[in-house]
Amino acid sequence: MLVISKIGRQKNNPERYNIYLNEEYAFAVDEGTLIKFGLTKGKVLEQFEVDEITYEDEIAKAFNKALHFLSYQMRSEFEVKKKLHDAGHGEAVVLEAIRKLERLGFLNDETYSKALLETKKRTAKKGPGAIRQDLMRKGIDRGLQEQVLGTFSHEEQVKVAMELAEKQIRAGDNKTPSQVKQKIQDVLMRKGYSFTVIKEILEQTKFEREDDEWTDMIANQGDKVWRKYSAKFVGSERRNKTKQALYQKGFPVEVINRYIEEKENEE
Repeated sequence: MLVISKIGRQKNNPERYNIYLNEEYAFAVDEGTLIKFGLTKGKVLEQFEVDEITYEDEIAKAFNKALHFLSYQMRSEFEVKKKLHDAGHGEAVVLEAIRKLERLGFLNDETYSKALLETKKRTAKKGPGAIRQDLMRKGIDRGLQEQVLGTFSHEEQVKVAMELAEKQIRAGDNKTPSQVKQKIQDVLMRKGYSFTVIKEILEQTKFEREDDEWTDMIANQGDKVWRKYSAKFVGSERRNKTKQALYQKGFPVEVINRYIEEKENEE
């Protein structure tokens, strides 16, 4: 016969209680489990009841641990499961804790996915491709991924992508139009936008340069190229190497020829 001979509140955690059976410590439970099973001094327990109580308490511990984990920020079900598994809880206990969190509204992958989408759009200006990778890393179901990403309309993608493009244009005062275009394309691809969106952005963006801007740009980028090839080549070979390098950077032929002529006259 198993009789509860003593119930004592833990000193370091007043919300948990030590249960003694037949004058010996047997297990500990939290206050909710204590009340749920009506544990009082003198109560007689069968072994299967002890097993049920300790199992229920394990679920309660997992639930509270998950709740603490969720208190810092929203998490996906995958993240919470991993946290509980890493803490040593068994699969059955973890699943019970997860179901309880979902019933009480603390855990919802759809709500989480929508929030992640909005955050990534707003703070990181990410496109669908990159956000899909984020959702996959969080263990979100593929069907839910498609559902949530479907709310990111083409028009909104173009709007957010254009903000990224305009930032690159502002930072590209000393770059040729082709360099700025390439930078915009690289950034948008890295951010997860489709070729369709990138093409639309490039078509909507103006990259014209005035003559004085070309002069300033080639002076800024050309001198480094000129010095590089002057250290190795002379005459027509240096001229051709310099012309090829500057042409690849996007400078017009007439601007390159004028620049090279001026450099040669300086000598």
